[in-house]
Amino acid sequence: MEYQYPIDYHWTTDEIVDVIKFYEAIERAYEKGIERDELMDIYRRFKEIVPGKAEEKTLCGEFEDISGYSSYRTIKKAKNASPGEKISMK
Repeated sequence: MEYQYPIDYHWTTDEIVDVIKFYEAIERAYEKGIERDELMDIYRRFKEIVPGKAEEKTLCGEFEDISGYSSYRTIKKAKNASPGEKISMK
């Protein structure tokens, strides 16, 4: 993609890498689909780094503005899906 992911420069390198994995997982859900359990594992790690709802909403809103992909709708769909199901936002 031709954009920069929203990140907090106070995070460690490992945290930045894991947050970028989350954004990439959202992209995959839109582009080709992602297995629900993999997405939820990545999201759980994202929530360890970004535990606050306000910060999550800000970061995900910025990501949606630049990419057009909604983290909120993707995670909501994944939470309602059965284990092993493929999440596709096409």
